[in-house]
Parts: sequence; C-alpha cells; structure tokens
Amino acid sequence: MDLGLAGRTVVVTGASSGVGLATARMLLAEGANVAACARDGDRLERVLDGPPGALRTAACDVLDESAVREFVDRTADAFGGVDCVVNNAGRSLMARLHETDDRQWRDELDLKIFSVLHLVRTARPWLRRSDAGAVVNVNAILARQPETRLAATSAARAALLNLSKTLSAELAADGIRVNSVCLGLIDTGQWRRRYEESGCALDYAAWNAELAADRGIPLGRLGTADEVAYPIVALLSPRASYITGSSIDVGGGVARHV
Repeated sequence: MDLGLAGRTVVVTGASSGVGLATARMLLAEGANVAACARDGDRLERVLDGPPGALRTAACDVLDESAVREFVDRTADAFGGVDCVVNNAGRSLMARLHETDDRQWRDELDLKIFSVLHLVRTARPWLRRSDAGAVVNVNAILARQPETRLAATSAARAALLNLSKTLSAELAADGIRVNSVCLGLIDTGQWRRRYEESGCALDYAAWNAELAADRGIPLGRLGTADEVAYPIVALLSPRASYITGSSIDVGGGVARHV
C-alpha cells in the first residue's frame, strides 16, 4: 500500500538507535525526505544512510530550543518545508521513588515535555503550511500504567500523554494531527546493555523470555524497533487523516487498562 509519504519531509529526533533509527529507515524506504537528529551526530551518520538528497542528519540537543530552531530551519530550507514530526528522543530512569532526587525528577520532566514543546513550537508554522501536517509523540504504556521501579519516568510519561491530547485539540484548527504511540518493552540497545550489566548466566534469548514472563507480557517476548516504527509511520500517513488525539499501545498485550 502506498502510504502517500513519498516526497514528504519528516523530522525524527533520537534517531541514532532503536525506535528512532527504525522509523527513519522506514520513512526513507517509503520515499520520504528525512531530517534526523540525535545527541551523538557522529554515530547517527554511521548508522543511517539514505538516497542522495533525501536525508539530512545533525547533532541536536532537543532541550536546547535555539539548536532545535536551527535544525528545523535548515531542514525547511533544504527540503522546502516540514510535513511531519516524530518526537522520539527519550530514556527511562530505573529508580524507585525513594531513590530519585529532585534533579532527576526535573530532568525527566524536562526531557519528556520540553523536547516535544521545543520541536512542535518551532515546526508549527511549517506544519500549518502542509496539507498533511502530523505529529507523533513516542511515549510508553507507563503513561497509563505506572511502575514503582520507574517512578519519575512514569509520571513524566503521563504528563506527555496529557500534553499530547492538548496539542491535538490546539493544533487541529491548523490542520495538524497529533497522536501517540505508547511502547511496552522493546528490544533495543537499552535492554541489551542492562542484560550485559546484569552478569546473568542465561543467554540473551532466555533472559529476554524470562523478562517478558516477569513483566506479564502475553506474547512472551519483547517487541522489536520495526514493530514500533510501523504504527508511527502509519499515523504520519495522509491515509490516517481522520485520526488525531489518539494513542496506540505497542506492548505485546502488557497493557492492563481498558
């Protein structure tokens, strides 16, 4: 199926690994122009390539509004505008309530909220000019289903889900759709690092299955970055033109909320 993304320009943050990298690659395969950024610009250049003229990469701190503005302006100059935005930059803080200090709380809230606000504010004039303006915020099932092991991250994710709903209503008059994709446990570099640091005697596949069982994932495994990238790209598509203010869970059935 043609998703209608050929020639569209999409900004993807946190694109040097995991879901962001998979999303950028899928968009390029659909014929989109991609402006990808990450904190580590050198790594991004190494892992992501695309057709000549269709890809721009840059190092960008999404918490630096002036850097975000420069990145978006350069993207618009290069491609003639911006049609879509994927807010993917993020991380999880594995810490319980009593293990989390005030600075860590502020860092989590800053990253989950202001990384999105900076990019949406900057890109809004360009998205308004597009006939298919769309934003997808990559979030987590934690937003509705908090875990004590991720106290600050759970709260910040809930704030982002709330903000996403507000943005969908606020930007609708400009013809800009805003949706969320909420992740469960996804097999990315973050989980592989935790496995390596654990010193576990199991091989990675067995550790993965044990983790899935411990977390109550009905499908019995962690998801893949490509399995997340597909719904992100589908929500960006003009074919999804009547979907806004929605969220899709991608977690192998781990979500317990209705």
